[in-house]
Amino acid sequence: MARNTQVAADHNAPAITQILAEYVANHPSKGWSDAVDHEAHRTFMNWLGCAVGASNHESAHAALAAVKLLAPGAQASVLGRRDKVDMCSAALINGITSHTFDFDDTHLKTIIHPAGPVASALLAMAEHTGATGRELIDALVIGIDVSCRVGNAMYPDHYDRGWHITGSTGTLGAAAGCARLLKLNTQQTAMALGIAASQPVGMREQFGTMTKPLHPGAAARAGLMAALLAQQGFTASPKALEAPRGMMQTVSTKNDWREITDELGQRFEISFNTYKPFACGIVIHPSIDACSQLRAKGITPDQVAKIELRVHSLVLELTGKKEPADGLQAKFSVYHGCAAGLTFGQAGEDEFADEIVTRDDMVALRRKVLAVVDDSIDEASADVTATLTDGRVVHVFVKHAIGSLENPMSDAQLEGKFHTMCDRVLGAAQTQTLIEACWAVGKAPNVSAIMSAAHN
Repeated sequence: MARNTQVAADHNAPAITQILAEYVANHPSKGWSDAVDHEAHRTFMNWLGCAVGASNHESAHAALAAVKLLAPGAQASVLGRRDKVDMCSAALINGITSHTFDFDDTHLKTIIHPAGPVASALLAMAEHTGATGRELIDALVIGIDVSCRVGNAMYPDHYDRGWHITGSTGTLGAAAGCARLLKLNTQQTAMALGIAASQPVGMREQFGTMTKPLHPGAAARAGLMAALLAQQGFTASPKALEAPRGMMQTVSTKNDWREITDELGQRFEISFNTYKPFACGIVIHPSIDACSQLRAKGITPDQVAKIELRVHSLVLELTGKKEPADGLQAKFSVYHGCAAGLTFGQAGEDEFADEIVTRDDMVALRRKVLAVVDDSIDEASADVTATLTDGRVVHVFVKHAIGSLENPMSDAQLEGKFHTMCDRVLGAAQTQTLIEACWAVGKAPNVSAIMSAAHN
């Protein structure tokens, strides 16, 4: 007997799987503006820096140890290290490290971190297959477009249900990018998307643990494998995305198909990518920016009696941890973000180190932060008022934090961020060589220059 369903299925959805497959397989190389191509290089560089920067994190050691139990073949490199493993395992580990510090790119409309799944899969495959840099960048633009367009169609319902949208849509983006890199035809690409559609990855319950960065890594691995399966003739439903019991209608009650089809091949979602100046959840950034501005005004932590913070409800929903016990938890604490901004004037990975998070003065300052929900304030903004011990009151309102589309990081700032992440792993000179290779990758005959500079 058929069971009742709460939401009526859409039996007239457009042929999304086929539409995307045709786009991925047939869109011309560099079929976009120079501005889009430049953004792709910025995205690639930012992703690579995050992955190298976290290459010695305990999660990277654990993941590599687990992978080596499988005795993988040496097909592709683990960034920041001399280890080589199979393509899928390299995609997994590099995806993990790229998201470990929560310092990677963000597509603000959906809160997707698009490069982690897509670039991690592509670089591993490109290294093994000898793909050109141009082919890599083409696949990056197109793979990110697929993941973010699907995200646009399902957000916010899909995210509100508890899915980590980076992983769930990233599997599709990685499959699309790898299908493009392998030069699969339209039918094979549709199968790759279909195979990936049965493997959405990640739940928000895992935020604040090592399993959160597993999500983009697992999505990269699943998408790469989906493309390899399709290349060998493995099949899937040709309606795997849009069917009433396909991926999208299963994991979300909201499916705006126009978000996928409108201006496909003309508007590229990578154009709306942003890069984090602070190593934590994006919704904390306006508050950190505001508290950094307080510090720039000469206010020091010992002068502060209290900090009143007015933010959108999503900020406290995602980052309301008042007493984080370690660095991972602190990345989901707007209270720690405010304390870091005022104390250091910045909030890079060092400011989320366990020893900083548990320091007595940081704990005391966090407890002076009083956060209040005010949904008249946009989630991209923050209203901060500091009351000082001498009675003075100082107010800062941040409408758009640094790193947002309205206040983007410059190329020079991105390079500076890259150095802060990679110098300790590679040394400053080699880091600069890697930066130059990233900017030039779209014209490179292969990715060997990247790979030779990306390990110590």
